[in-house]
Amino acid sequence: MKIVASIQVRMGSTRFPGKAMYEISSKPLLGYLISRLKKSKLLDDIVVATSTNKENDVIENYCKKNNISCYRGDEEDVLSRILESLEYMNATIGVEVFGDCPLIDPIVVDYIINEFLNDINDLDFVGNDLKTTFPPGMEVEVFKLSTLKDSNDRVNDKKIREHGTLFIRQNPNLYKIKNIVAPEKWNYPELELEVDTKEDIIVISEIFNYFQNNDSFGIDDIIKFLINNPKINNINKNVPRRWKMIRGE
Repeated sequence: MKIVASIQVRMGSTRFPGKAMYEISSKPLLGYLISRLKKSKLLDDIVVATSTNKENDVIENYCKKNNISCYRGDEEDVLSRILESLEYMNATIGVEVFGDCPLIDPIVVDYIINEFLNDINDLDFVGNDLKTTFPPGMEVEVFKLSTLKDSNDRVNDKKIREHGTLFIRQNPNLYKIKNIVAPEKWNYPELELEVDTKEDIIVISEIFNYFQNNDSFGIDDIIKFLINNPKINNINKNVPRRWKMIRGE
C-alpha cells in the first residue's frame, strides 16, 4: 500500500491568476502547502499535478528546484490529471489536497487518512468536504486508486471531470463513501482559509506573518488567532465561494 497526496494546482485561476506562486516572505503559497504536507506521518509521497500549458512551467521549475515530484496533464480534465499523477507515483491510495489550501494542517490530513484506513475494507472514499464542518481550506479526500479509475471510466461529462472526484461524491449508490464531521474543536465552517481572491491573500498573509517564528502552527492555532482577531477574520467573510454550488451549500 502506497499513500500519495496529489496537489492540483495551476497558474490560470480566473479570480486570482498565479496565486500558487504568490510569495509571502519570499516563499510561494505552493511551497507552504508542500512544507506542511511533508509533516504528515502517513503520507508516503507527494506529487504536484499541474497542466501542460506553458504558463505552468514556473510550477514545474519550482518543483524541480525543490526535489518535488511533478506531473503535467490536461488543463481542464482534472479527473484524468489526478489519476495519471497518482499512477505516475505508483500509488494505491490517493489523497487529494487542493492547491488553494496553503494552510492545510498535516494533523487534519492524517486524521482523515486514519478514518479511511480504519474502515478500508468497507469504504471507497472518505472526505471532509461532502458537508462543510471543517474550516474551508482544510479539505482532504482519501480514496482507493481503483475507485478513481472506475469513476474515470464511467464519466464523460467534461463539467464533472473538471471537478476531479465529483462523480464519486455524487454517486453513493455506486461507491461506499463517508463524510467526516469535524470534532467540536475544529467545527468552524465559517472561517475561510482557502485562497480564491485578494481578500483571502490578506487573511492568509496575516496568519503566516503572525506565526512566522513557529513553523509547526496548526488548525487549533489558526482558529484561536482568527477568533481573537475578528477584523482580520471578517476581511474575506463575504467572498462568494464556487464550491458551495457543488456541495449544495
